[in-house]
Amino acid sequence: MSRLSIVIATKDRAPFVARALESLAGQRAAPPFEVIVADNGSTDATPAVVEAARASVPFPLRRIDAGNANRALARNAGIAAASGELIGFVDDDVWLPEGFVAAHVRAHAGSAARAVSGPIVNVASYAERPRPGPQNFSNAFFVTCNVSIPKRALEAVGGFDESFDLYGWEDTELGLRLRESGVERYFAWDAHLYHIKPPEMETLEVSIRKTLEKAQMAARFVRKKPTLRTKLATGAYPFNLVRARLASPLLPLFAGLASSSRVPKAVGAYARARLLDGLYTERLARELDADPPRPA
Repeated sequence: MSRLSIVIATKDRAPFVARALESLAGQRAAPPFEVIVADNGSTDATPAVVEAARASVPFPLRRIDAGNANRALARNAGIAAASGELIGFVDDDVWLPEGFVAAHVRAHAGSAARAVSGPIVNVASYAERPRPGPQNFSNAFFVTCNVSIPKRALEAVGGFDESFDLYGWEDTELGLRLRESGVERYFAWDAHLYHIKPPEMETLEVSIRKTLEKAQMAARFVRKKPTLRTKLATGAYPFNLVRARLASPLLPLFAGLASSSRVPKAVGAYARARLLDGLYTERLARELDADPPRPA
């Protein structure tokens, strides 16, 4: 049996998957591990990429068909298929340093059930590999870009909630249930990875789509668990919602500045941040008004 099963949920991102598998092939001093690519309905070369990699990587590698619904479903399928006593989750657009697997497994040694995370270093290309610093520390309990946990702990709480069928919050919601079940959190500085975010792929259009979907899932999260912790995490608290309504008239201005090539980069970046923040909170308020959360 593999000590660790790494689950990569993906859809139509074959070039990223190829590089993630390449980095996993370069792991050093790692205990036995397997990799499961949970394919969420890809129509690109993802199946061929995984099949080609199987001949060269030094670990068991499988691609499973994980439906065509959402990442929560894909990751649940990966959990079900995993043989490891530990499950690790990474995104498809990552590069893993050679000590990544060993660091995660080491952090679980002799402990109670832990959710182990490490620094996520956002970079624009695979060529950039700065050392993680204090700015890369995170208090997040469970972020599927970089986390590992005993399989039994996931099974005990029922895995991911597949009703989170758009972008965002499905890992945070699962993390809350894991915390309530007694799972500990542990941050391992040596379990860092590089999250590849090419600027040309993070277009304003893509960011707006993700932002609006994340707001919808935030409202779903609040309706499911209407606690102060959830409301603070999602921004669904009165001051923030009122602030969004007051800032709403400025959104067209921010949209114009964010999409203009004539303004200084700093101005465009500021406008983009304000636009996305405003759109998120405006959609969140609208969703909550349509179906307000019930008391816990």
